[in-house]
Amino acid sequence: MQQQIKKILQNIEKVMIGKTDVARLSLLSLLAEGHVLLEDVPGVGKTMMVRALAKSVNASFKRIQFTPDLLPSDVLGVSIYNQKEMEFTFRPGPIVGNIILADEINRTSPKTQSALLESMEEKSITVDGATLQLEKPFFVMATQNPIEYEGTYPLPEAQLDRFLLKMKMGYPEAIEEVEVLTRSQKVHPIEELKPVISLNELRELQLQVKEIFVEDILKRYIVELANRTRIHPNVYLGASPRASIALMKASQSLAFLSGRDYVIPDDIQYLTPFVFSHRLILKPDAKYQGITTEQILEDILDKTHVPIKRAVIK
Repeated sequence: MQQQIKKILQNIEKVMIGKTDVARLSLLSLLAEGHVLLEDVPGVGKTMMVRALAKSVNASFKRIQFTPDLLPSDVLGVSIYNQKEMEFTFRPGPIVGNIILADEINRTSPKTQSALLESMEEKSITVDGATLQLEKPFFVMATQNPIEYEGTYPLPEAQLDRFLLKMKMGYPEAIEEVEVLTRSQKVHPIEELKPVISLNELRELQLQVKEIFVEDILKRYIVELANRTRIHPNVYLGASPRASIALMKASQSLAFLSGRDYVIPDDIQYLTPFVFSHRLILKPDAKYQGITTEQILEDILDKTHVPIKRAVIK
């Protein structure tokens, strides 16, 4: 299994130079059957990341370019009357695929944004009263530009809560950018990328992640971290139980990527900012003072006792 993981990451790094952590977190989310929200400026390789991931695992890739006039039917699909057959035929939209890029998701209306809710949570879509189960694996990577807010619709809390992780890519180092130019001079590396594992092998990896052992004391540690976000004086809305589940599943996936069959506290501590940051709503006073969710989570992690040994059962 570890050889397969290594092959996927090496394949992605042929396209994404110097973005090992981002590639690792993206693969982590895919293996945990979660979704990713990528928030960064245009041109840093967000689209290339998800395309490289899709090609590496031989998955079908669909891209949805969100615009203000996009309708839910443009995402989910629509039933069209077939005159020859004298019946309605459903034509699936771009949401029906394995790996979906929801590009600039905050540029469309909340009505269209909400079309993704069922697919991201239940892995199904409902059109004209009929429910269609989506093929597994199903993975959504959504992007949004944090700089340009004109004409955008902020994602509601219910939508944000569906994303397992939120992360940023950032600009590459100068030497890495030079290598990007060199590799892209004739043909873009994404065009020459080949699959390294099959979809069936990916499904097997996802099943293996669920078998990673999580000690009860670590589950209580996750719940304590979530509870501390709910009572923090600068937080209006803390992490939900769904966030606690997400942190546990992400920690299982990280342990699997690290070659372990058990979760350790370091897994939880590393992933907490990625899992919790987009789920917290700060009080207006905290925002005015320039306090960030990252600072609050760092404070919570520092003040929460870390379990370092098995609990004694009396």
